[in-house]
Amino acid sequence: MARCYDQYCPMAHALDLVGERWSLLIVRELLEDDRLRYSDLHARLPGCGTNILAARLKTLEQGGVVRRRKLDPPAGAWVYELTEYGSGLREVLHVLAHWGARSLRPPARSGDLEPGWLHGALRIALPAASSPRRIEFRFGDEIAAVVDDAVVEGPVDDPQAVVTGDAPGFYCLMVDRDIEAVTIEGDAEAVRAMLASLPAVPRAEVPA
Repeated sequence: MARCYDQYCPMAHALDLVGERWSLLIVRELLEDDRLRYSDLHARLPGCGTNILAARLKTLEQGGVVRRRKLDPPAGAWVYELTEYGSGLREVLHVLAHWGARSLRPPARSGDLEPGWLHGALRIALPAASSPRRIEFRFGDEIAAVVDDAVVEGPVDDPQAVVTGDAPGFYCLMVDRDIEAVTIEGDAEAVRAMLASLPAVPRAEVPA
């Protein structure tokens, strides 16, 4: 086990498990794709050395957050996946992402985002749906949709609404709840209901 705070406190214990650098980003990637090989994780976390990644995975495995298992033939590969306990971090990361976004600048129109960013951003941004929804998003070359609790890549049939814009517009929509930052075709109330489900996070007052 990595260094620990040695305090009988649930917050300190949680940080013992996932508070080391890269640990929550490993969880983020496994929330995104369910199961990944070691090489997949290393490729998706540029800047994380192989020794650090191995150490973080060992700590997460020892803490019951992830497990390593061998896929059935013909694949036969070893993969990492979240345990049921580890999957409970989805809501934690959902709120943490909205909290962090409040002091994060909007993305540039190019250069800040990797291909496929929209699908991942929707998965981390949106909580579980309390009612059916079918909303398509088109931002630059990216197309993804929210269908009830699922986020799917590409367009969907018969969406309630289609939201279009650029990457800064997506930031303003999700962070500032600014519906005027995008273009909406169809049921704008479905988009407003989606925004109303997002966690309320105060604006960050960051010194210039």
